[in-house]
Amino acid sequence: MLDSQNKKDKSILWRMILVGVLGGIIIWGGLNTGMEYTNRTEFCTSCHEMTIPLEEFKKTIHYKNRSGTTVQCADCHIASSKHPSDYMFKSFQKLMAARDVIGHITGIIDTPEKYEEQRLTMAKRVWERMKERDSKECRNCHDFKTMDPEKQKDRSVVKHEGAQEDGKTCIDCHKGIAHKPVHQLLEQEQAAKTEG
Repeated sequence: MLDSQNKKDKSILWRMILVGVLGGIIIWGGLNTGMEYTNRTEFCTSCHEMTIPLEEFKKTIHYKNRSGTTVQCADCHIASSKHPSDYMFKSFQKLMAARDVIGHITGIIDTPEKYEEQRLTMAKRVWERMKERDSKECRNCHDFKTMDPEKQKDRSVVKHEGAQEDGKTCIDCHKGIAHKPVHQLLEQEQAAKTEG
């Protein structure tokens, strides 16, 4: 009697383990599939106001270049090192990207004019996040160690060497690299702070 009960208990335990493993695979697969689907540029630009930065992006070297490589919105805005530990960061960034959806629904950025009014605020938020992560988004493709100074302009070589010595990160110098430059807005804001 005791033997048959033990066999029954083991059988139930193995079924529970199997269901748990299969359930975990299905849940993880679903989450990952959803994450990858929403990382596509087509998804990001499905809100009409995101066509504004898309059109700017299309004019940059990150979109069209001699080698035919390109990046997607998520490569810079939801980027990770493709390491499992970054999954939580990616998930958090997805949650933060919901601000744009909320901005669309509430009418904060639903016209080109309103988008322009918010541009500097949105840019500063991205710059701050990139600086905190040592421009990991950039470094997934660009690395000081593999740069070929022979193929760079003299000024770039000097700037990159100085950046390494000073501990700077990519975004310190390359703000507005993929979208409309907003340096003049940043300068105006800083000038207003010093005057006031």
